[in-house]
Amino acid sequence: MPRGLCALPLVLLLVAGPSIAADARSVIDAYIARLAGTTLDDLVVEQTFTLYHPDGRHPAVRGTQRLLLKVGRAQRLEQIVDGQREVRLTVGVRLWVRQPDGRVYEAAGAEARRDRVPLLTAFRRNADDLLTEWRTYGIRDDVTDEVRVRGRSVLIIGARASDRDRPAVWVDPEYGIVRFITRESVADGSALVDIVFSDHRLIFDRFVYPYRQEMFADGRLIVAVAVQSVIANTRPPDDLFDPDVLKRRP
Repeated sequence: MPRGLCALPLVLLLVAGPSIAADARSVIDAYIARLAGTTLDDLVVEQTFTLYHPDGRHPAVRGTQRLLLKVGRAQRLEQIVDGQREVRLTVGVRLWVRQPDGRVYEAAGAEARRDRVPLLTAFRRNADDLLTEWRTYGIRDDVTDEVRVRGRSVLIIGARASDRDRPAVWVDPEYGIVRFITRESVADGSALVDIVFSDHRLIFDRFVYPYRQEMFADGRLIVAVAVQSVIANTRPPDDLFDPDVLKRRP
């Protein structure tokens, strides 16, 4: 499935007055501190997705997905399109894909980077770790701005609100990452990939999860995800996240 997103237009209002945080590190520290008492080891997410034509307007393909996430460590995405099942397994910075015909290959770096976005969470990470990893996506932590999105204060890390083509992370002090923007290599050059997370709902304690996710490439909608359910701390078997096991069975 295509990876890369561009969000639908968002209504942004510049905030007058002091920033919600002095810098990128402090707003991340505040978010992590808020979740300090929350224990989250893994997630199982059931969702549907719609792939769009290159014009970004007309749906082309619909399918279902099951995402198993070991927070901060690994993820397994099982998806079915037209009766064909594909499994995408990310462990650390590496990605393996089991195709519907049973063949397994290790994906190139750019593809693996895009699949890793769900792993870029604050759980079991500190601000320095997150900022260091974001820098590998071209996101500068010495440039910040503040906006309001749907009435909520959001800190932009890596760009100003007026910038339209710079890698950036948008962080809500309560919801965490609500937008992730990078420039990625694609078949015909490069594209500005914009992933937007919205419709956040409380799962347990103080942990919320985005029930809608949209991916855009150079402003065109590529895929929209609608979450059906999220269950935490089910302890899925370790062999589901083992690349060697994936090669032997789906």
